Amino acid sequence: MADRDLAEVLRENEYLKRRNAQLQSDVLDLSAENHRLRQIQERLHGRKAGHLPDPLGGGQ
Repeated sequence: MADRDLAEVLRENEYLKRRNAQLQSDVLDLSAENHRLRQIQERLHGRKAGHLPDPLGGGQ
């Protein structure tokens, strides 16, 4: 029974590692898209758009 529990925990751990990697990739993709849209906005309005702090960036 302990082996089965261990196997289940290891499977779940691998799943969570893969899911975490996917979510990190999604955050990077969204950050790049945000940057791209901000550049478009700056070009359209001829000025620098206000920069909001990145809540996921870790710094304040």
